[in-house]
Amino acid sequence: MTMTRRRVLGRLLAGGLAAGLASVPVRGRAAATVRVGVLRYGTVSWELDVVRRHGLDTAQGLAVVPQEFATPQATQVALQAGQVDTVALDWLWVARQRAAGADWTFLPFSNAAGALMVATAGGPVRTVEDLPGRRLGIAGGPLDKNWLILRAYARQRHGLDLDAVVDKTFGAPPLLANALAAGRLDALLTYWPFAAKGQAAGQVCLLTTEQAVRGLGIQGTPPMVGYAFSERWAQANRVTLDGFVAATRQARDLLATSDAEWGQLRPLTDAAGDGEFQQLRDWYRRGIPQHWGEAERQAAGRLYQVLAAVGGPALLGGGGDTVPAGTFWPVAQPW
Repeated sequence: MTMTRRRVLGRLLAGGLAAGLASVPVRGRAAATVRVGVLRYGTVSWELDVVRRHGLDTAQGLAVVPQEFATPQATQVALQAGQVDTVALDWLWVARQRAAGADWTFLPFSNAAGALMVATAGGPVRTVEDLPGRRLGIAGGPLDKNWLILRAYARQRHGLDLDAVVDKTFGAPPLLANALAAGRLDALLTYWPFAAKGQAAGQVCLLTTEQAVRGLGIQGTPPMVGYAFSERWAQANRVTLDGFVAATRQARDLLATSDAEWGQLRPLTDAAGDGEFQQLRDWYRRGIPQHWGEAERQAAGRLYQVLAAVGGPALLGGGGDTVPAGTFWPVAQPW
């Protein structure tokens, strides 16, 4: 969200926490900018709003500049066109692009991905084993991470080829949510913010993507979504990138611990009521990465091998079944 200087200063003066978090910008260094592609009500915009309200970017000697787009696809196009420096994408996209020769790289933002939802607890689908022959809505496309992970889970745990045995409908999450509520779908695999809203409306979560990953025997917690950016840009702007990482991690820490912070943020969540707002907050918090280091990279590598067997050449982008070198940006210190 773009804010005037007066609004920024007003919020900083009103927020006592700001004084403790925002320090004097690094001397001797001109302020750099990081252009971030966001969706108006997307979770990245939540984090960046915290960064800017508390001056966490200024404290690092930089300015975070959000640029709004209408769809996730538009943010991806903007990144590829050089209109922004970074956007939130999943690392499977980054790996596929690197296998094809691109230089995108990735830093974790969230371990949350999505969930398998049904309209009521007493419907025809109560477990994954009930899906054959049923109408399943799938947010995104055939290479969406949630769909690949659910397919791998169903194959390994239940011997089911979901791609062959369900009546699939791919589409946008809001349209699919309406179809589930209207009874035109028996189950819905959707992104976590829509799963959170569905739960608030009385829908039942049968399986989260994170639970499916654990069910695949993946030890550790692989990331799901993160900031994607050019490796060349990162190498040329290491200090700026390190400052951006520090500022966004501070913002995430605030969102993990402060309910008051969420009160300030509430308009950006587009929550329809208190229940929906609380579900969005709780799902977001569960997805905050607690660690990022070698163990998590190894977990991502094991997951990639599992998904490669499901996604095939379309997922791999001409590469093998190991994560292409450089997919994950090396942080100076694991956290």
